[in-house]
Amino acid sequence: MPSTARPTASAGILYILCGMLCLTISDAIAKWLGATYPPTQILFLRCAIALPFIGAIVLALGGRHALRTRHPGIHLLRGAINVISASAFYASLRYLPFAEATAISFAAPLCVTLLSVVVLKERVDALRWGAIVLGFLGVLLIVRPGTASFQPAALLPLVTAVLYAAMMISARAIGHGESFLTMAFHIVAAQLVCAATTLPWFWHTPDPTHWPFFAGVALFSTLGLSLITQAFRIAPASVVAPFDYTGLIWATLLGWVFWQETPDAMTCIGAAVIVAAGLSIILRETMRPGRSRQ
Repeated sequence: MPSTARPTASAGILYILCGMLCLTISDAIAKWLGATYPPTQILFLRCAIALPFIGAIVLALGGRHALRTRHPGIHLLRGAINVISASAFYASLRYLPFAEATAISFAAPLCVTLLSVVVLKERVDALRWGAIVLGFLGVLLIVRPGTASFQPAALLPLVTAVLYAAMMISARAIGHGESFLTMAFHIVAAQLVCAATTLPWFWHTPDPTHWPFFAGVALFSTLGLSLITQAFRIAPASVVAPFDYTGLIWATLLGWVFWQETPDAMTCIGAAVIVAAGLSIILRETMRPGRSRQ
């Protein structure tokens, strides 16, 4: 009965479109706050506001046992990696146009594939190697090292992409023994703990009028991740994953509306190359009947 599959796919696409919009709004608010506050403080308050709600959701859906983990050290390591990754991205937003920073960070799927070879010793065929090379060529087109337009801050979202990939690869050490609810709770809790260690050096007392914006970062990031998770839960990954890249459209639009930023031709070409490389990897993963497991 093909009629039942279509609504599921359509709903998945709608969820991920809304999820990416929410994440982009969260990043846009963080960009605005970043003109006043250090990245780790924004991240700390994001986690501090979001964690009680995430905890309540986990308790409601999974019960108390969903809060327990057998891998606290791995979660703490992943939290530390994520704090550095997110802080690098938030810091880049202070210096780079919104769309440019977002486009470079979308090299993350390419970094996941590359790290799977280096760390997990997985086999990668010629098509995916070509996609990796193509994707990093797109990054070079945006960053333009060695030219007058090069900004060192453009390396920050690339750091974000690499560390995000490392965090995804590190999830393999946890395996399938823990539920998504457990992992979702502990990654936020670990981020909160790790970000808190930086506060003695990077704390600025928030202006009372800025608290709603900190809450907005927490709300939209949590809602965005929840919607994206739901998209992958109800629809095939091959259907919804390409719509991840709509984040570039939202970032370009919000950057133009709020900061009058217009990407130049080289940034647009580089972003298109990164998207093409990422989509080719997604397509290849979809077409392969079996994946190498070592």
